[in-house]
Amino acid sequence: MRTLFYLTLLAFGVIGCTAKNKIVPTEPLAGGYDHRLADSLGADQRGMKNYMLVLLKTGPKDSVITDTQKRAEIFKGHFAHMEKMQKEDKLIMAGPFATKNHLAYRGLFLLQAASPEEARAIVQGDPSIASEIFSVEILPFYGSAALPMHLKYHQRISKQD
Repeated sequence: MRTLFYLTLLAFGVIGCTAKNKIVPTEPLAGGYDHRLADSLGADQRGMKNYMLVLLKTGPKDSVITDTQKRAEIFKGHFAHMEKMQKEDKLIMAGPFATKNHLAYRGLFLLQAASPEEARAIVQGDPSIASEIFSVEILPFYGSAALPMHLKYHQRISKQD
């Protein structure tokens, strides 16, 4: 449970890709609550919603696939798949963990998906997962419905893609 707590904290600290939602740009009301924005984000009464947290772990074929050109091709596809998920409004956030860890976690995706099965279907198109360089663990995650909005700010602070 403590590991999940720390992973959740890391998820909020990861700067990565995100989906472009159809967000209604409005100014908050005097009281702070903006029902049009909340509705456009799919927020519940707490301003939260469900996501799927996909933990990328070192997979069984990571040490087997050693050809550098093959790995470069797989990882090129990995980044292309993240871009595809973003364009399809599925990817909220993605990024690697900053350091190695004893759990073999390498990175994460935060997805807009209704179930672990849907999330698994979405990520199976990623060559790094299909080739088993990475394996995945998928957990339901309850977080702020405003998470998809971080891209507009990330694009303004990132000097390179």
